[in-house]
Amino acid sequence: MASIFTKIINKELPAYILEENDDFIAFLDVFPLAKGHTLVVPKKEVDYIFNLDAPTYNGLWEFAQKVAAKVEKAVPCERIGIAVIGLEVPHTHIHLVPINNVQDINFSRPKLQLAEEEFKTIQQAILEA
Repeated sequence: MASIFTKIINKELPAYILEENDDFIAFLDVFPLAKGHTLVVPKKEVDYIFNLDAPTYNGLWEFAQKVAAKVEKAVPCERIGIAVIGLEVPHTHIHLVPINNVQDINFSRPKLQLAEEEFKTIQQAILEA
């Protein structure tokens, strides 16, 4: 069964897409820890990041670096924190989270609840960065 991320990749589900190419996609997390929390996903559906082939693994990090620079430019923060947890969705993904301190990337914290307009505003700011 296709993961929720594969459904986003196939445009079966909507998403606030920030960047996309033939191999990777980045979109806003709809359950964010911070405004601008982004998910970077390979289009190849592989559950565990260390099971990716080397070109996909390396390409994923290069793509994430490019996206992180845009997020950091658009969202006020000290830096972009990264996390690869791999338990919540069976499809490799990197979390890019704008942070000002280490507590900002604590996944046990309550998630933000943003209105659609807030997501669109953040998406537009990142797209223009």
